[in-house]
Amino acid sequence: MELIAKNNVSIENMDNYKTLSIQLLIFRTDIKTRKKAKMIKPLFDHHRLINSWSVDTEDIDNVLRIEARNGIGENDIIYLLKTCGFHCEPLED
Repeated sequence: MELIAKNNVSIENMDNYKTLSIQLLIFRTDIKTRKKAKMIKPLFDHHRLINSWSVDTEDIDNVLRIEARNGIGENDIIYLLKTCGFHCEPLED
């Protein structure tokens, strides 16, 4: 499995010609089942700065990948998961 630490990617929005900076945040978590992953679904699905996210419960590190706009960082994600009772830490490459 390919694990990518934080990368910044620029995507050009053709509608208004603005550049949107996207970051990939990757964490080791204690989210071990799909049922537990569903517990964070409303939190991440409705967050205005998170474009997409996934949890790989088959990986030994239960990897959480988040594609987000600038304005949200690792500490924000750690705090959000902590409010749901989960632990996570940035996964270094």
